[in-house]
Amino acid sequence: QVQLVESGGGLVQAGGSLRLSCAAAGRTFGSTIMAWFRQAPGKEREIVAAIGRTGLPTYYPDSVKGRFTISRDNAKNTVYLQMNSLRPEDTAVYYCAARHYSGSLYVAVKESEYNYWGQGTQVTVSS
Repeated sequence: QVQLVESGGGLVQAGGSLRLSCAAAGRTFGSTIMAWFRQAPGKEREIVAAIGRTGLPTYYPDSVKGRFTISRDNAKNTVYLQMNSLRPEDTAVYYCAARHYSGSLYVAVKESEYNYWGQGTQVTVSS
C-alpha cells in the first residue's frame, strides 16, 4: 500500500510559479513510478508529468513541456512538480499517482496504469 498526500496548491497570477509536493507513506517508495495528473472542470483527467523510480526517465506532454519539472527525493519519499510560467488553462485539481515497478528506465503515462492516488490539490491561475 502507498498513501499519497499532495500539498502546495493555491492561487497564483498568470506567469507565476508554484511547487507541488506529494509525500508518500510506505517503505517501497523507491520501487514506485510516480506521476502528476490534473483535472479541470468538465474535462477528463490528463497526465502532466511522470518520473521513473530512480529519477529517470521523465515524461511531459507538449502542453507543459518546458514549463513544468517533475523530480523526486527517494530519501524523503517525496515527489515534486515545479510549475513555472503558469497559464489560466493550467487551472485544475492536481493529483499525485503511484504504481509499483521493479524495473528501470520506465515511466507510465496512462491513468489506468496507476493504482495509488492522492486526494488532489487545487491550482488556480488568474489572468
